Amino acid sequence: MFDKYLIVDDSLRNLPDGSGFAFEARLGYYRGLGLSMVEELAVTVDGEDIDRAAVRFHDGDDALTMDDMEIAYDRRWEFGAKATISVVRPGGLAQGEHTLDLREKLRISYLPFPSFNSDSKTLSVR
Repeated sequence: MFDKYLIVDDSLRNLPDGSGFAFEARLGYYRGLGLSMVEELAVTVDGEDIDRAAVRFHDGDDALTMDDMEIAYDRRWEFGAKATISVVRPGGLAQGEHTLDLREKLRISYLPFPSFNSDSKTLSVR
């Protein structure tokens, strides 16, 4: 339903220190969720799946790995709020266009199965 809004347009960039790249993302669930209920943020760039250990979530507080998010019981990702998703990848991405895919696996308290949301966009590194 909100999938086409997950990846924020024109937000793809290399990190200033050359350690990787980042983009802005939104949650694909209309009520917001505790971070411990975000089971997966799977990133693919140009058809290459990024290892889970290389993905970081930034919401203005300390950056979290996916493992850290599993026990972040006191933090939430609100509907409509932009978070930065960064990827550890030495050198970042080459200048130009890249196809970016994001898949969110969310645990919703009243659903007996996980909710999957995904978005794909072609963005230029700025």
